[in-house]
Amino acid sequence: MATVEINDLAKRYRGTQALRGLNLRLASGCVTGILGENGSGKSTLFRILAGVTRPTRGQVLIDGLRIGVDTRRITAYLPEVDAFYAWMSIEEQLEFLASFYPEWDQAKARELTQFMKLKGEAKIGELSKGQRARLKFIVAFSWPSRLILLDEPLGGIDPPSRARIMRAMVQEFRAEEQTILISTHLVAEIEEFVEQVVFLHDGEVALQGNADALRTDRGESLSQMLEEVLS
Repeated sequence: MATVEINDLAKRYRGTQALRGLNLRLASGCVTGILGENGSGKSTLFRILAGVTRPTRGQVLIDGLRIGVDTRRITAYLPEVDAFYAWMSIEEQLEFLASFYPEWDQAKARELTQFMKLKGEAKIGELSKGQRARLKFIVAFSWPSRLILLDEPLGGIDPPSRARIMRAMVQEFRAEEQTILISTHLVAEIEEFVEQVVFLHDGEVALQGNADALRTDRGESLSQMLEEVLS
């Protein structure tokens, strides 16, 4: 399982300040929800953790290592938008991706494909948005990564797909080996699964802590807390 330490992290795009000096110590071996509305900085944070985007300022350490080749080897990143090849079948796409990951578990990929009720021969270009979301999840959990970044995995997909993805996450999560960060604005969908939460608003941390402790102290659900953060 991976430790994540974020110090004074800022990211500015042309005319937009996406992150404003985040300081976080994210618990290892658990599921942490990074919660906030669209545009709050969630996806930018995940792209920086995945090594896809460089910060404007600050430092990020994963297992004490600066973001780079070594951290990418232990990090599985499920972006909000996939980059699958429409002309490939599901099986061909998984075999293609396996060539990039030395520890790829093809048996696990097949097992998850069955659990997600997908057919290996189905062409990706013919899949629904929910089916493509299920395929992204298969990719994220088919090799033994220590940090898993799930960026808006439930956005815009049908309820059956959302339910199956969350069930699979619970089934596949290995607390003694993995740390999961899941970003979403659909807080109710992940309320019962997250152990730690970080609420982002306008690129800053608005609230954070243990999910159960926050619910007890405030007498509110995580969805209600998000509404307060946004008000």
